[in-house]
Amino acid sequence: MAKLWVVSQALPRGGASPPRLLALVRRAIRLRHYSRRTEEAYVAWIRRFVRFHGMRHPAQLAEQDVARFLTSLAVERGVSASTQNQALSALLFLYHAVLDRPLGVFRGLVRARQAKRLPVVLTREEVAAVLGAMRRTPQLVAALLYGSGLRLLEALQLRVKDIDARRGEIVVRGGKGDRDRVTMLPAVVVGPLERHLDAVQALHQRDLARGTGHVALPAALGRKFPNAATEWRWQWVFPAGREFVDAATKERRRHHVHETVIQRAFRDAVQRAGIAKRATCHSLRHSFATHLLEDGHDIRTVQELLGHRDVSTTMIYTHVLNRGGRRVRSPADRLVEPGVLAGVPHLGGRLRQRLPLPIPPAQSK
Repeated sequence: MAKLWVVSQALPRGGASPPRLLALVRRAIRLRHYSRRTEEAYVAWIRRFVRFHGMRHPAQLAEQDVARFLTSLAVERGVSASTQNQALSALLFLYHAVLDRPLGVFRGLVRARQAKRLPVVLTREEVAAVLGAMRRTPQLVAALLYGSGLRLLEALQLRVKDIDARRGEIVVRGGKGDRDRVTMLPAVVVGPLERHLDAVQALHQRDLARGTGHVALPAALGRKFPNAATEWRWQWVFPAGREFVDAATKERRRHHVHETVIQRAFRDAVQRAGIAKRATCHSLRHSFATHLLEDGHDIRTVQELLGHRDVSTTMIYTHVLNRGGRRVRSPADRLVEPGVLAGVPHLGGRLRQRLPLPIPPAQSK
């Protein structure tokens, strides 16, 4: 790769080369405690932006160059509005937080079309079929996604201390937007989860006996409490099967289960259950919210359990409730009621009784 990732050509004291652009971006993101997913997305968009402009440094580009890149995403690449907005956020962050040159007005920018999509929601029977087709850890994770309304990464990043079986609660730490919240722990999951934690604790004891058993800690907690990395309460609820060597500390650590493990297991379970919907792990969270509203719970409660900042985000689930989302019964359903029209054909194709067609009266000549 061409060496153009430096902000300045001037060498710092001691003759060391200056930090490259992407390193500065990562540093600025971590200073603001953005999520790992945000860091990966921003770095990827900045890299694509530089390559789009022939490997020129962003400090040499202006607003019209940013607008041209964003327009190409909408016109030539056909990306969605949310994807274009993510690219715009990455570039705004680059110029404001890294280059210290906030961008002005974008002239001639073509916006991607904002499409309104409804979430994919599974019925209760479909959820039961999918969970029944899963086994072991993926099944337990999927049960938490549906029973607690967790996002996939929120479930995989749970630590032992975040589970309170007696109170029936799960504390989600650093969720989307770096916000904490409390959600329910389904009673049906308590028994399997406790047996799972017994096995995880036995694995942790074996790791400690081998001189490992370390886990990554949030922020600067590891420096404040050096022994916390091996404490049971800080361990992942769903640890990975393999250890890895941390590049910075040289410690052998165990990460949590990777998202793709659960995603593949869920996709296979959907196929085995014979469900034609384009369901993903996130569909279980959508189903959690929809089924709570169907059961009569108020939307503010559902908003808090999901961790939505604005209730308008939660309102999307009112459009996917049974009977069209408005509790309105279709007039077609009344055709098959007793005493209305007994001759309406069944959906299966059989006819009970054909009604005679009305015969118009004979016209006098």
